[in-house]
Amino acid sequence: MNEGKRFKVKRRMSTLFSLIRRDKYLLLMFSPIFLYYLIFMYLPMPGVLLAFRNFLPGQGMFSGEWVGLRWFEQFVNSIYFWRLLRNTFLLAFLPLLFGFSIPILFAVCIVEIKNRTFKRFAQTVTYLPHFISTVVVAGMIINFLSPTDGIVNTLIASLGMDKVNFMMEAGWFRTIFTSSDIWQSFGFSSIIYIAAIMGIDPEMYDSGKIDGVNKFQELWHLTLPSIKPTIVILLLLSLGGIMSVGFEKVYLLYNGATYETADVLSTYVYRMGIEGQNYGFATAVGLFNSIITFVLVFAANSMTRRLTKMSLW
Repeated sequence: MNEGKRFKVKRRMSTLFSLIRRDKYLLLMFSPIFLYYLIFMYLPMPGVLLAFRNFLPGQGMFSGEWVGLRWFEQFVNSIYFWRLLRNTFLLAFLPLLFGFSIPILFAVCIVEIKNRTFKRFAQTVTYLPHFISTVVVAGMIINFLSPTDGIVNTLIASLGMDKVNFMMEAGWFRTIFTSSDIWQSFGFSSIIYIAAIMGIDPEMYDSGKIDGVNKFQELWHLTLPSIKPTIVILLLLSLGGIMSVGFEKVYLLYNGATYETADVLSTYVYRMGIEGQNYGFATAVGLFNSIITFVLVFAANSMTRRLTKMSLW
Protein backbone atom coordinates (compact mmCIF):
# COMPACT_ATOMS: atom_id res chain seq x y z
CA MET A 1 0.00 0.00 0.00
CA ASN A 2 1.47 3.34 -1.06
CA GLU A 3 1.60 6.38 1.15
CA GLY A 4 -1.46 8.03 -0.51
CA LYS A 5 -3.79 5.05 0.06
CA ARG A 6 -2.50 4.61 3.59
CA PHE A 7 -3.30 8.25 4.34
CA LYS A 8 -6.87 7.87 2.93
CA VAL A 9 -7.52 4.73 5.02
CA LYS A 10 -6.17 6.46 8.13
CA ARG A 11 -8.39 9.50 7.50
CA ARG A 12 -11.50 7.32 6.99
CA MET A 13 -10.83 5.39 10.19
CA SER A 14 -10.35 8.64 12.06
CA THR A 15 -13.67 9.94 10.69
CA LEU A 16 -15.40 6.68 11.63
CA PHE A 17 -14.12 6.77 15.23
CA SER A 18 -15.07 10.42 15.60
CA LEU A 19 -18.62 9.61 14.40
CA ILE A 20 -18.82 6.71 16.87
CA ARG A 21 -17.67 8.98 19.71
CA ARG A 22 -20.20 11.62 18.70
CA ASP A 23 -23.17 9.22 18.47
CA LYS A 24 -22.15 6.75 21.19
CA TYR A 25 -25.40 7.13 23.15
CA LEU A 26 -27.56 6.68 20.05
CA LEU A 27 -25.54 3.59 19.12
CA LEU A 28 -25.94 2.26 22.67
CA MET A 29 -29.73 2.68 22.41
CA PHE A 30 -29.74 1.02 18.98
CA SER A 31 -27.58 -1.96 20.01
CA PRO A 32 -30.40 -4.10 21.60
CA ILE A 33 -32.48 -3.82 18.41
CA PHE A 34 -29.43 -4.60 16.29
CA LEU A 35 -28.60 -7.66 18.41
CA TYR A 36 -32.23 -8.86 18.34
CA TYR A 37 -32.38 -8.81 14.54
CA LEU A 38 -28.87 -10.25 14.23
CA ILE A 39 -29.52 -13.19 16.58
CA PHE A 40 -33.14 -14.02 15.80
CA MET A 41 -33.52 -12.88 12.17
CA TYR A 42 -30.20 -13.12 10.32
CA LEU A 43 -28.17 -15.84 12.06
CA PRO A 44 -30.94 -18.50 11.65
CA MET A 45 -31.19 -17.79 7.90
CA PRO A 46 -28.83 -20.66 6.84
CA GLY A 47 -31.47 -22.95 8.38
CA VAL A 48 -33.55 -22.37 5.26
CA LEU A 49 -31.46 -25.12 3.66
CA LEU A 50 -33.54 -27.63 5.65
CA ALA A 51 -36.34 -26.96 3.16
CA PHE A 52 -34.26 -28.72 0.50
CA ARG A 53 -32.86 -31.59 2.58
CA ASN A 54 -34.14 -34.69 4.35
CA PHE A 55 -32.96 -33.39 7.70
CA LEU A 56 -32.12 -35.96 10.36
CA PRO A 57 -31.89 -34.62 13.94
CA GLY A 58 -28.53 -35.17 15.57
CA GLN A 59 -26.54 -35.30 12.31
CA GLY A 60 -26.03 -31.56 11.80
CA MET A 61 -27.88 -28.92 9.83
CA PHE A 62 -26.13 -29.65 6.54
CA SER A 63 -26.45 -33.43 6.72
CA GLY A 64 -29.15 -35.53 5.14
CA GLU A 65 -30.12 -36.32 1.56
CA TRP A 66 -30.62 -33.41 -0.87
CA VAL A 67 -34.31 -33.65 -1.92
CA GLY A 68 -34.68 -30.50 -4.03
CA LEU A 69 -38.29 -29.26 -4.14
CA ARG A 70 -39.89 -32.47 -2.79
CA TRP A 71 -41.28 -30.81 0.37
CA PHE A 72 -42.76 -27.92 -1.62
CA GLU A 73 -44.46 -30.34 -4.06
CA GLN A 74 -45.77 -32.41 -1.15
CA PHE A 75 -47.24 -29.30 0.47
CA VAL A 76 -48.82 -27.88 -2.70
CA ASN A 77 -50.40 -31.27 -3.49
CA SER A 78 -51.67 -31.86 0.06
CA ILE A 79 -55.38 -31.65 0.86
CA TYR A 80 -54.67 -28.81 3.33
CA PHE A 81 -52.95 -26.45 0.88
CA TRP A 82 -55.94 -24.41 -0.30
CA ARG A 83 -57.56 -24.43 3.15
CA LEU A 84 -54.40 -23.05 4.77
CA LEU A 85 -53.90 -20.46 2.03
CA ARG A 86 -57.55 -19.32 2.20
CA ASN A 87 -57.58 -19.10 6.00
CA THR A 88 -54.27 -17.22 6.10
CA PHE A 89 -55.41 -14.63 3.57
CA LEU A 90 -58.84 -14.18 5.15
CA LEU A 91 -57.60 -13.89 8.74
CA ALA A 92 -55.00 -11.39 7.53
CA PHE A 93 -57.20 -9.30 5.24
CA LEU A 94 -60.37 -9.12 7.34
CA PRO A 95 -58.78 -7.14 10.24
CA LEU A 96 -57.06 -4.96 7.64
CA LEU A 97 -60.27 -4.44 5.66
CA PHE A 98 -62.51 -3.66 8.62
CA GLY A 99 -59.93 -2.26 11.02
CA PHE A 100 -57.51 -0.13 9.01
CA SER A 101 -59.76 2.94 8.82
CA ILE A 102 -60.84 2.83 12.50
CA PRO A 103 -57.55 4.24 13.96
CA ILE A 104 -57.71 7.11 11.44
CA LEU A 105 -61.29 8.02 12.38
CA PHE A 106 -60.50 7.59 16.08
CA ALA A 107 -57.47 9.89 15.76
CA VAL A 108 -59.62 12.54 14.06
CA CYS A 109 -62.21 12.29 16.88
CA ILE A 110 -59.53 12.49 19.60
CA VAL A 111 -58.00 15.62 18.09
CA GLU A 112 -61.45 17.26 17.97
CA ILE A 113 -62.19 16.62 21.67
CA LYS A 114 -61.64 19.82 23.65
CA ASN A 115 -62.11 18.40 27.17
CA ARG A 116 -58.56 17.30 28.11
CA THR A 117 -59.69 15.04 30.97
CA PHE A 118 -62.09 13.09 28.77
CA LYS A 119 -59.52 12.98 25.96
CA ARG A 120 -56.91 11.40 28.25
CA PHE A 121 -59.46 8.96 29.64
CA ALA A 122 -60.53 7.88 26.13
CA GLN A 123 -56.93 7.47 24.98
CA THR A 124 -55.94 5.48 28.07
CA VAL A 125 -58.92 3.14 27.80
CA THR A 126 -58.26 2.44 24.11
CA TYR A 127 -54.48 2.06 24.49
CA LEU A 128 -54.65 -0.45 27.33
CA PRO A 129 -55.76 -3.53 25.30
CA HIS A 130 -52.56 -3.29 23.25
CA PHE A 131 -50.48 -3.94 26.37
CA ILE A 132 -52.50 -6.93 27.53
CA SER A 133 -50.76 -10.23 26.87
CA THR A 134 -52.16 -12.30 24.02
CA VAL A 135 -52.56 -15.19 26.44
CA VAL A 136 -54.72 -13.02 28.73
CA VAL A 137 -56.75 -11.70 25.77
CA ALA A 138 -57.40 -15.27 24.58
CA GLY A 139 -58.46 -16.25 28.12
CA MET A 140 -60.83 -13.28 28.31
CA ILE A 141 -62.39 -14.18 24.95
CA ILE A 142 -62.90 -17.81 25.98
CA ASN A 143 -64.46 -16.77 29.31
CA PHE A 144 -66.73 -14.13 27.78
CA LEU A 145 -67.96 -16.59 25.13
CA SER A 146 -68.32 -19.57 27.44
CA PRO A 147 -71.57 -21.48 26.68
CA THR A 148 -72.24 -22.02 30.40
CA ASP A 149 -71.54 -18.77 32.26
CA GLY A 150 -70.04 -16.41 29.66
CA ILE A 151 -71.38 -12.85 29.67
CA VAL A 152 -72.30 -12.99 25.97
CA ASN A 153 -74.32 -16.18 26.27
CA THR A 154 -75.92 -14.92 29.48
CA LEU A 155 -77.09 -11.86 27.56
CA ILE A 156 -78.33 -14.03 24.68
CA ALA A 157 -80.25 -16.25 27.11
CA SER A 158 -81.82 -13.21 28.80
CA LEU A 159 -83.21 -12.21 25.38
CA GLY A 160 -84.89 -15.62 25.06
CA MET A 161 -82.54 -17.03 22.43
CA ASP A 162 -80.53 -20.26 22.45
CA LYS A 163 -76.96 -20.13 23.71
CA VAL A 164 -74.15 -20.48 21.16
CA ASN A 165 -70.96 -22.48 21.65
CA PHE A 166 -68.86 -19.88 19.85
CA MET A 167 -65.46 -21.52 20.35
CA MET A 168 -66.57 -24.88 18.94
CA GLU A 169 -68.30 -23.58 15.80
CA ALA A 170 -65.98 -22.93 12.85
CA GLY A 171 -68.31 -20.31 11.40
CA TRP A 172 -67.69 -17.92 14.31
CA PHE A 173 -63.88 -18.04 14.41
CA ARG A 174 -63.19 -15.34 11.80
CA THR A 175 -65.66 -12.95 13.44
CA ILE A 176 -64.13 -13.52 16.88
CA PHE A 177 -60.56 -13.18 15.60
CA THR A 178 -61.25 -10.04 13.53
CA SER A 179 -63.28 -8.18 16.17
CA SER A 180 -60.82 -8.97 18.99
CA ASP A 181 -57.87 -7.92 16.82
CA ILE A 182 -59.50 -4.57 16.02
CA TRP A 183 -60.39 -4.00 19.70
CA GLN A 184 -56.85 -4.77 20.81
CA SER A 185 -54.98 -2.63 18.27
CA PHE A 186 -57.01 0.37 17.09
CA GLY A 187 -56.20 2.63 20.07
CA PHE A 188 -52.45 2.12 19.92
CA SER A 189 -52.40 2.36 16.12
CA SER A 190 -54.08 5.76 16.32
CA ILE A 191 -51.03 7.32 18.07
CA ILE A 192 -49.14 7.78 14.81
CA TYR A 193 -52.19 9.29 13.09
CA ILE A 194 -52.76 11.70 16.01
CA ALA A 195 -49.13 12.82 15.73
CA ALA A 196 -49.53 13.27 11.97
CA ILE A 197 -52.73 15.31 12.38
CA MET A 198 -51.15 17.48 15.08
CA GLY A 199 -48.35 18.28 12.61
CA ILE A 200 -50.70 19.79 10.02
CA ASP A 201 -50.31 23.55 9.61
CA PRO A 202 -53.17 25.22 11.59
CA GLU A 203 -53.34 27.99 8.98
CA MET A 204 -54.86 25.48 6.55
CA TYR A 205 -57.80 24.98 8.91
CA ASP A 206 -58.11 28.73 9.46
CA SER A 207 -58.26 29.25 5.70
CA GLY A 208 -60.88 26.54 5.43
CA LYS A 209 -63.06 28.16 8.08
CA ILE A 210 -62.87 31.48 6.21
CA ASP A 211 -64.03 29.63 3.07
CA GLY A 212 -66.93 28.13 5.05
CA VAL A 213 -66.02 24.43 4.95
CA ASN A 214 -67.86 22.14 7.36
CA LYS A 215 -66.27 19.39 9.48
CA PHE A 216 -66.74 16.67 6.86
CA GLN A 217 -65.20 18.82 4.11
CA GLU A 218 -62.36 19.69 6.48
CA LEU A 219 -61.73 15.99 7.07
CA TRP A 220 -62.01 15.00 3.40
CA HIS A 221 -60.13 17.89 1.78
CA LEU A 222 -57.60 18.93 4.45
CA THR A 223 -56.92 16.25 7.08
CA LEU A 224 -56.87 13.06 5.00
CA PRO A 225 -54.76 14.49 2.12
CA SER A 226 -52.28 15.89 4.66
CA ILE A 227 -51.74 12.54 6.38
CA LYS A 228 -51.87 10.46 3.16
CA PRO A 229 -48.11 9.63 3.26
CA THR A 230 -48.52 8.25 6.81
CA ILE A 231 -51.55 6.19 5.75
CA VAL A 232 -49.69 4.71 2.76
CA ILE A 233 -46.57 3.81 4.77
CA LEU A 234 -48.58 2.15 7.55
CA LEU A 235 -50.65 0.24 4.99
CA LEU A 236 -47.47 -1.10 3.39
CA LEU A 237 -46.07 -2.08 6.78
CA SER A 238 -49.34 -3.87 7.58
CA LEU A 239 -49.08 -5.80 4.32
CA GLY A 240 -45.52 -6.79 5.28
CA GLY A 241 -46.78 -8.75 8.28
CA ILE A 242 -49.96 -9.96 6.65
CA MET A 243 -48.95 -13.62 6.34
CA SER A 244 -47.84 -13.95 9.98
CA VAL A 245 -51.51 -13.62 11.09
CA GLY A 246 -50.85 -13.45 14.81
CA PHE A 247 -49.76 -17.05 15.39
CA GLU A 248 -50.16 -16.83 19.16
CA LYS A 249 -53.80 -15.78 19.16
CA VAL A 250 -54.83 -18.33 16.51
CA TYR A 251 -52.99 -21.09 18.35
CA LEU A 252 -54.61 -20.17 21.68
CA LEU A 253 -58.14 -19.85 20.29
CA TYR A 254 -58.44 -22.63 17.74
CA ASN A 255 -59.15 -26.32 18.26
CA GLY A 256 -59.84 -29.37 16.17
CA ALA A 257 -63.47 -28.35 15.63
CA THR A 258 -62.49 -24.99 14.10
CA TYR A 259 -59.56 -26.07 11.90
CA GLU A 260 -61.71 -25.53 8.81
CA THR A 261 -61.67 -21.73 9.29
CA ALA A 262 -58.87 -21.22 11.83
CA ASP A 263 -55.88 -23.28 10.72
CA VAL A 264 -53.27 -21.01 9.06
CA LEU A 265 -49.80 -21.51 7.62
CA SER A 266 -47.96 -20.51 10.82
CA THR A 267 -49.92 -22.93 13.03
CA TYR A 268 -49.50 -25.69 10.43
CA VAL A 269 -45.71 -25.07 10.43
CA TYR A 270 -45.71 -25.36 14.24
CA ARG A 271 -47.67 -28.63 14.18
CA MET A 272 -45.52 -30.16 11.45
CA GLY A 273 -42.17 -28.92 12.80
CA ILE A 274 -42.38 -28.93 16.59
CA GLU A 275 -45.11 -31.49 17.26
CA GLY A 276 -44.58 -33.74 14.22
CA GLN A 277 -40.75 -33.32 14.08
CA ASN A 278 -40.95 -33.10 10.28
CA TYR A 279 -38.42 -30.28 10.16
CA GLY A 280 -37.69 -30.22 6.44
CA PHE A 281 -41.35 -30.10 5.45
CA ALA A 282 -42.12 -27.41 8.07
CA THR A 283 -39.20 -25.30 6.88
CA ALA A 284 -40.44 -25.56 3.29
CA VAL A 285 -43.93 -24.38 4.33
CA GLY A 286 -42.41 -21.52 6.31
CA LEU A 287 -40.24 -20.53 3.34
CA PHE A 288 -43.31 -20.65 1.09
CA ASN A 289 -45.04 -18.30 3.55
CA SER A 290 -42.09 -15.87 3.43
CA ILE A 291 -42.02 -15.87 -0.38
CA ILE A 292 -45.75 -15.03 -0.52
CA THR A 293 -45.19 -12.18 1.97
CA PHE A 294 -42.31 -10.81 -0.13
CA VAL A 295 -44.41 -10.89 -3.30
CA LEU A 296 -47.31 -9.12 -1.54
CA VAL A 297 -45.13 -6.34 -0.16
CA PHE A 298 -43.32 -5.87 -3.48
CA ALA A 299 -46.65 -5.74 -5.38
CA ALA A 300 -48.25 -3.36 -2.88
CA ASN A 301 -45.21 -1.08 -2.95
CA SER A 302 -45.25 -0.96 -6.77
CA MET A 303 -49.00 -0.32 -6.84
CA THR A 304 -48.89 2.54 -4.32
CA ARG A 305 -45.91 4.10 -6.09
CA ARG A 306 -47.86 4.03 -9.34
CA LEU A 307 -51.11 5.35 -7.83
CA THR A 308 -49.88 7.81 -5.20
CA LYS A 309 -46.23 8.45 -6.12
CA MET A 310 -45.26 7.26 -2.62
CA SER A 311 -43.56 4.04 -1.58
CA LEU A 312 -41.20 2.43 0.90
CA TRP A 313 -38.37 2.25 -1.65
